[in-house]
Amino acid sequence: MKKNTIIQFIVAGLFLFGTTACTGNFEDYNKNPHEPDQNDMGVDWYLVRSLALNLQDLMMPEQENFSQYVDCLMAGGFSGYVADSNLGTGWSGRYATYNPSDDWKKIPFNDFYSKFYPDYFNLKNQSDDELFLSLAELYRIVVMLRVTDTYGPIPYSQVGAANAIKSPYDSQQAVYTKMFEDLDNVISVLSKYASQSFSSSADRIYNGNTLAWCKFANSLKLRMAMRTCYVSGFNVNGKTSQQLAEEAVEAGVMTTASDGAYRKVADHNPWQRFMVLWSDARISADLTCYMNGYNDPRREAYYDKSTFGTVSGNAYTGEEGYVGLRRGILQGQYNSWSQGSSCMKVAASDNIVVFRASEVAFLRAEGALRGWNMGGSPKDLYEAGIRLSFEENNISSGVESYLANTGKVEGYKDPLKGQSGQTYDYSGSINTAVTVAWAGGDFEKSLEQIITQKWIANFPNGMESWSEYRRTGYPKLMPMAANASSGIVDDTEGARRMPYPTDEYRENKESVEAAVLTLTQESKTKKGDSMATHVWWDCK
Repeated sequence: MKKNTIIQFIVAGLFLFGTTACTGNFEDYNKNPHEPDQNDMGVDWYLVRSLALNLQDLMMPEQENFSQYVDCLMAGGFSGYVADSNLGTGWSGRYATYNPSDDWKKIPFNDFYSKFYPDYFNLKNQSDDELFLSLAELYRIVVMLRVTDTYGPIPYSQVGAANAIKSPYDSQQAVYTKMFEDLDNVISVLSKYASQSFSSSADRIYNGNTLAWCKFANSLKLRMAMRTCYVSGFNVNGKTSQQLAEEAVEAGVMTTASDGAYRKVADHNPWQRFMVLWSDARISADLTCYMNGYNDPRREAYYDKSTFGTVSGNAYTGEEGYVGLRRGILQGQYNSWSQGSSCMKVAASDNIVVFRASEVAFLRAEGALRGWNMGGSPKDLYEAGIRLSFEENNISSGVESYLANTGKVEGYKDPLKGQSGQTYDYSGSINTAVTVAWAGGDFEKSLEQIITQKWIANFPNGMESWSEYRRTGYPKLMPMAANASSGIVDDTEGARRMPYPTDEYRENKESVEAAVLTLTQESKTKKGDSMATHVWWDCK
């Protein structure tokens, strides 16, 4: 840790992982340099620990309002996982109908910058411990990856400590390139300390297990490499997406359910608040249609049965019990029915999903399908992903039957068809022929199988699934029931990104206007700062 005096250490050196970082000569001491001893466990250490946990928290926010807007209403809706069920008149605009208010548009941008960077720069100014600096850099990549995948170009390489938001933007290609370079440096340091641990009180995910973080970092590299696979000519210092992915797998990625990243809650799982207590969202009809079609045993772990019962005069013939809500229903419609549809099964004390090991198996399956060296065949890795997902959700039986399942997804049947003069039946693109049982032979059909099962397994990580839906076109989802974008967003494509918040045009005008120009140049759709513009890697 950088320090000039003891007073400075006590008053100002309250950052990240504490006093054990004060020397680089840790090999001279008979203790773990990253683990506080009794002399370190004063008031300062508890403040340091708090700062470390703040950085981790932004990877998958626990604060209920922040999480609700970003992970549930935006990414959860765009990914096909959840549907708004607070259908009163209190929301002037919504993500689900492609007309979010400016207050909604700015949260996935402003809140990440304003909450993450102050603690991040405090760490960089106060600590010289390379392990903990590398962990902080890893957290930064995870957090800012979510921001760039939401908006496209963002401030990254030139974000300033004194003015974190009002900074020049990088193109998304430049952001990814810099992230890969930074991530390689992180992996190098984490590998160096893989046999050591640090204080579990500063880590709510892996309890100070450095090796686990090393696997996490390699898995993140694999995820990012796959995200860029359709970008023609992309490379990082001469390494293609394939080479970056193969490096990650060779170095060691998550392979067992216990490798997955789940954040212990400090107070309350946010999903329990807005899904159960507040009744602001319900499970999407897209997810229930797929899982019902496959008779998926994971339904009992994901969500409850519906509670609306049998409606007089309506012959509902869908899967009994598990019924989702169409995304994008207009406000004021079917309010009582929406509250009776299937609700996420989540308790206040449940861990928050950050990165599942099953996702890594599906990433490897796709890489193998593309002819990359992923350490297994597409079929074996695909089936490994499903097995891991069953284990992650404590489903102890039924996986073999599920792997052989040839059932197909059927269209959506509205339980209240015809009431209020409106029906939400749908029998379009979701009527896909894709099955669970591995078919092989056709690349695109196999890719659809992999992404569809990854989508089911990744629930409720909407940000990742929205990104993969944009990248691949899978799984096939129903369009929003209502589109209030005034013709900007195509019903079939759905939202491809979020527009920059108005605050940026007022306070960082020159930079954001340059970013929009870059966005338009990088995008295949070139529709400016709108929800219809494809981000750089969305180019299939």
